Order: sequence, then C-alpha cells, then structure tokens
Amino acid sequence: MFISNAYAQSPLDGLGLSSNMTSFLPLVLMFVVMYFLMIRPQQKRAKEQKAMMDALAKGDEVVTAGGVLGKVAKVTDGYVTVEVATGTEIVVQKSSITMLLPKGTLKAL
Repeated sequence: MFISNAYAQSPLDGLGLSSNMTSFLPLVLMFVVMYFLMIRPQQKRAKEQKAMMDALAKGDEVVTAGGVLGKVAKVTDGYVTVEVATGTEIVVQKSSITMLLPKGTLKAL
C-alpha cells in the first residue's frame, strides 16, 4: 500500500529520443512559418525588382528612391539617365529606380 508500482520504460524513452524530438518540433515549426511569412515573400519581391531593372528601356517613366519622377533617356549597365524636365537630365544608379509608371503618366515631359 505504501510502495508504488514500478513500470518498465519503453526502449526509446530510455535513450531520450522521443523527448528530444518533441522538444525540437516547435522550433522546426517556427522556422517553417518564418520561411513562408518572411523569407519567401522577400525573395519574390527582390526577383520582381531585378526583372523590372533589367527591363528598363529608353522612354519608360520611372520613380527613383528619392521620389524624383522622370523619363528614362539612357540606360547603361549600372546607371540610368533620367530626364526630369525638358533639357534637364540626372544620372542615377539603376538600383535606385523603385517603380515603373504606366505610359502617359508624365504629360509635362
């Protein structure tokens, strides 16, 4: 009555494998969720940005990272010449082009 029963352990419990696997399961699930919520959308956005930069051509209407709007006058490997007003051109890095505008957005140029 005062002595408790002794039960044998299963072979996996003796090695501690099942408890280790269950303790790592939340960590693995957290990395899977982070991949689908953070890393994958960021890679997709970077891929779209690179495709947009590769497709830049003369006459495209763009917005730079500084908020300057203009038409692309010349495209080189790393730089883009943007016409911001009639006869006024600036040279910016290709990576600073943030958005491609629809044709006809800029009527003044």
